[in-house]
Amino acid sequence: MQTEAPQHVVIVTGAAGGIGLAVVRRLLRDGAAVMMAGHHLDKLDAAAGQLARDADPAHIATVACDVSREDQVVAAVDATIARFGHWNRVVNNAGLMTFKPLEEQVADDWHSVLGVDLLGAFFFIKQAFLKMQHGGAVVNVSSIHAVETEPLVAPYAAAKAALLSLTRSAALEGKPKGIRVNAVLPGAVDTPMLWDNPNVGAGIEVIDKADVGTPDDIAAAIAFLLSDEARFVAGEAMRVDGGRLARL
Repeated sequence: MQTEAPQHVVIVTGAAGGIGLAVVRRLLRDGAAVMMAGHHLDKLDAAAGQLARDADPAHIATVACDVSREDQVVAAVDATIARFGHWNRVVNNAGLMTFKPLEEQVADDWHSVLGVDLLGAFFFIKQAFLKMQHGGAVVNVSSIHAVETEPLVAPYAAAKAALLSLTRSAALEGKPKGIRVNAVLPGAVDTPMLWDNPNVGAGIEVIDKADVGTPDDIAAAIAFLLSDEARFVAGEAMRVDGGRLARL
C-alpha cells in the first residue's frame, strides 16, 4: 500500500508495546512516518512487521535506543533524519517503574528511574531544539503519579512530577523556536505495566475497572497534541484518566 510522503516524522520511544505501540499505530493511520525506538530491537522489529500489514512499510523504521544515554539518543535522531529526510515530532513515552520502600532504596535506584523517565525526555527535547525546524512538537508521557501517588514508587512519582516541570520550561524555551512542548498524564491503562504492578496485586492500589482506559485512549490525546490542530496548545499537562482523580 503506497501513501503520500508524510508531513510529520515522529520518534516514539518505548514503542514496542502498550501505550507506545498504540501511539505508533495511531500516527501511522494519520499519515505520519514513525521511527520506533526502544531497548529491544527484536521486539521493535516484530511489532513493526505486524504494523506493516496495514501501513506503508516505507513509513516505519526501528532503532535500538537506551534513552538514558545521550549518545544513543543523538544516534536515534540522526538515524531518523537520515531515513526520512527530516524530523519534527517526538513522543517521550519510555518509562521505568520500580517498587521498593524508601529506606531500602539506594542512589542507583533513583539514577536508573530518573535516567529513563526524566533525562531521556530531556535528551530528546535538547535534540529537538537543535535539529527540528519551526513547527515541531514534543509530547512527554507523564503519569497521574505526578499528582497523586502510592507507597513504594517514590523515584517514579518524583520523575513524572519533574517531567511536568521540564515540560513547562521546555514550552517556554521552545516557543521562540516554534516548537510546542506538552505532556499527557495517563491514569489506569490496560497494559501489563498496570496489571503487573505489585501494589495492584496486593490491593494497595485499588482499581475500578470503570476507571481503566485503553492505550488507544492515550494515543488519541497524544495524536491531538502532536497535530496542527493543537498549534495554540503549549506547556499543557493533559490528564487522561477517565475522570478518576476528579472524584472526591
